[in-house]
Amino acid sequence: MKTKTLFFVLILSLFFNIAVLSTVGYHYYRNFCLTSATPCPLNQESHYLYQSLGLSNEQLAKMEPLSKLFHARLAALKSKAAVKRDILIRLLEKEELDRRLIEKTRKEIAAIQDEIQREVVVHITQTREILNPEQKKRFFEMLQNSMADTKLNPAFPIDGGHK
Repeated sequence: MKTKTLFFVLILSLFFNIAVLSTVGYHYYRNFCLTSATPCPLNQESHYLYQSLGLSNEQLAKMEPLSKLFHARLAALKSKAAVKRDILIRLLEKEELDRRLIEKTRKEIAAIQDEIQREVVVHITQTREILNPEQKKRFFEMLQNSMADTKLNPAFPIDGGHK
């Protein structure tokens, strides 16, 4: 009788492990292997948002240099902000705080972030001038979806949970 019970528990454990591994594998595949239809418009690792709009050759000729200039400017501003953040962290970790310098650095970071926001708004307004009405509608739908962060219930959340 003990042998049958042990055998039954082992079989049940095997099925449970297979189910857990399958679920985790599915969530991993869904979240990291499938590419999203609308990537983040500011993500240079993937393709740019405008490439999903079916632009004509004339529109592409206008959009590509505009996009390259925008992303280069954005990368420079992000790098500048990262340097200022590092400086702020070093100021905050010191034994004696220089509150004046900390506030000055914080304001510099805020100014850079404001400049990034201005660049994004200018780029969006320049982009919309190139698009036809149907493409504009699709562009803003994709932009809104990319900002919404549509990943739900990841198996292994990288950012510590849901947003």
